Amino acid sequence: MNEITAFNPTGVEVQAPETMPHSIEAEQQLLGAILNDNNDYDRVSAVIGPQHFYDPVHARIFEIASARIAKNNLASPVTLKAFMEDDEGLKELGGPAYLARLSAAAISSFAVRDYAQMIYDLAIRRDLIRLGQDISAKAAKVDVASEPREQIVEAEQALYALAEQGQTESGFQSFLRAVTDAVNVANAAYQREGGLAGISTGLVDMDKKLGGLHKSDLLILAGRPSMGKTSLATNIAFNIAKAYKKGTRPDGSEGAIEGGVVGFYSLEMSAEQLAARILSEAAEVPSEQIRRGDMTETEFRRFVDAAKSLEACPLYIDDTPALPISQLAARARRLKRTHGLDVLIVDYLQLVRPATAKDSRVNEVSEITQGLKAIAKELDIPVIALSQLSRQVESREDKRPQLSDLRESGSIEQDADVVMFVFREEYYKEREKPGDHDLEKMAVWQDEMERLHGKAEVIIGKQRHGPIGTVELSFEGRFTRFGNLAKPWQQDDGQSF
Repeated sequence: MNEITAFNPTGVEVQAPETMPHSIEAEQQLLGAILNDNNDYDRVSAVIGPQHFYDPVHARIFEIASARIAKNNLASPVTLKAFMEDDEGLKELGGPAYLARLSAAAISSFAVRDYAQMIYDLAIRRDLIRLGQDISAKAAKVDVASEPREQIVEAEQALYALAEQGQTESGFQSFLRAVTDAVNVANAAYQREGGLAGISTGLVDMDKKLGGLHKSDLLILAGRPSMGKTSLATNIAFNIAKAYKKGTRPDGSEGAIEGGVVGFYSLEMSAEQLAARILSEAAEVPSEQIRRGDMTETEFRRFVDAAKSLEACPLYIDDTPALPISQLAARARRLKRTHGLDVLIVDYLQLVRPATAKDSRVNEVSEITQGLKAIAKELDIPVIALSQLSRQVESREDKRPQLSDLRESGSIEQDADVVMFVFREEYYKEREKPGDHDLEKMAVWQDEMERLHGKAEVIIGKQRHGPIGTVELSFEGRFTRFGNLAKPWQQDDGQSF
């Protein structure tokens, strides 16, 4: 062959259609079984569809048979003949007589599921080959509009879309199986110290109210600026990562038996600023002193020691600004694959971009919240997303937030399993300081400030799996740290940490 004609500009060896993995015999046997006994269709319909057949004529036969069976009509060589008499592909195979031959050579019913799985597996192999060729061709074509990083994300999305198709056990499951799963979750909670079904946040009262952070849940943590949303999220992330212990789970798999690996998307603050906050909490050095470098030798030593002790913490921070929801999902999958992932935190929801621009902001936020819920279910982890509240809170006498205060509230409220609000009354009371000349009002204000000092509330406005209500926490502004609040009837062991 002449060298010039043999040259392939992509450098990729393209697979000829006839060498693609397939089994015509398996397709014939399966179709024959369905035409003989329509009940066999129910055993294979969850595994394969017309798109999984290699031969286009077989795909059309399956499609017509499926449509008839779905309407409770008979699908046999005789009934299908009327629909396929003018089919050019069928004429090449021998016309309607081919349908009769399929039926005559049918396998017994017990093997149909195995044949269906074989057809499905071969179809996936063909899709993988096509995907590989497509990736190679795109990579070889140098185009300004198609960045390599974008191509990697697209390839990952295509691969995961292909993987999701393979869940042949989806659909209805028996009540026995559902009950068994529920008993296993309850047993894990019973066996675990503290009686939690989910991952502990490190905040005792919050754990009691939530039962820990549950897998596949989307939790919204909302609040007005300066309420401490990011501080609470970093505290929870730090507590979970600090408690991480790897081992064998009750189901035999390897993973976190205490705490977990945390992924933190910091779309507002840089990774360095976030790390400084966590170190401020761990070293008990005020964060503004860390920023200014205004530390005593003892404080600096404590700061360095805290940094050394936290080196091994499985807390991963991504501070890429304005991430699209598709890239956010791709990066979370990659983290789970490479390092593991038990909890994902997004700070904050309104800074995530939709995959495609929408006609309204409400639709964009709806796509983002649905995407976050999909990540939680797909990766089987809790996802905590921080959210801003609208200004209408400020105009009310009672500044405690409500569900209706959520920006673009419809989709956020609908998709979330848990909605929590961070509220510090001290912040508002501080701004109501009366003039020094009004001694009576000043005395009342000082009493109020003393009562509210160092206290915060987390208001649970929605919870699918449990009660709503308020959790009281301690808050140390100097260290940006939330902790367990000691109740009057508790001893020193219940104090905040």
